[in-house]
Amino acid sequence: MKKIIVFLLMGCLANLAWAGEQKKDVSERLQLGADVLSQMTSAPDKGIPEEVLDSAKCIAVVPHLVKGGFIFGGKHGRGMATCRTAEGWSAPAFISVGGGSAGLQIGVEGVDLIMLIMNNKGMEQLLSSKFQISGEGSAAAGPVGRHASAGTDWKMDTEMLTYSRSKGIFAGLTLEGAVVEQDSDSTISVYGHDVTFKSVLQGKVSTPEIARGFMKAVNNTVHKGKVQEAREDGK
Repeated sequence: MKKIIVFLLMGCLANLAWAGEQKKDVSERLQLGADVLSQMTSAPDKGIPEEVLDSAKCIAVVPHLVKGGFIFGGKHGRGMATCRTAEGWSAPAFISVGGGSAGLQIGVEGVDLIMLIMNNKGMEQLLSSKFQISGEGSAAAGPVGRHASAGTDWKMDTEMLTYSRSKGIFAGLTLEGAVVEQDSDSTISVYGHDVTFKSVLQGKVSTPEIARGFMKAVNNTVHKGKVQEAREDGK
C-alpha cells in the first residue's frame, strides 16, 4: 500500500513539474511574440503597412518557426492568435503550425512569422481550430513599408497575408500545405482546460494575466499608425 501511495505522489509531483515547465515555456513564447510583433511592425520602411494592420481581422504570431530539413522541407512552430471583437482584441488562442512541401532543402533555419487574417473567409477557417493553407488566393506575402502601395492587390480576395523575418531580413514565406491548428497543451496550461478556439477568439474568454504583455503589444501596434497620422494632421 505504501508503495502505491509513493508511486501516486511521485506521479502528482511529476505532473506539477510538467505543468510548471509548460507554463514557463508559454510565458516566454508570449514575450517573444510581443517582441516580434513590435519589431516587425516598426522596422523603418520595411515594417507592415498601417493600412494592412488596420484592415486585419486577426493577427497570429509564431516566434522562431523552424523551417527546412534534409531532402524534405518542413515547418513547425508554436504561437498565438487574436481576433477583433466588438469590445476590442480577444484573448490569445494558442496555435501550432506544421507541415510543408517536398523538395531539396539542406539545413534548418528559424524565422519569425506574422500571419494577418484579412477577411471573413480566412477568419472562419481560423475559428475552425484546424485548417490547411492551400491555393493561390488563400495566403500571400504581404506588402512592406510605411504605407501599402495603391497598386497592390492585398485588399482583394487574399485570406491571409504573411510576413517573415530571418536574421533581420524581411521576406515572403511559402506556407502552402502547412496546417494551422489549436495547441491544446499551451491552451490547458494557460486557461486551465481545453477551451475552444472559437470561444477564445470571439472574446468569450478573459485575457489571463500571463498574456497581458502580448495583448498590450497588439494594441500598441494596431493603434500606433492612427496616433502617428493624428499627430501629422495636427501639424
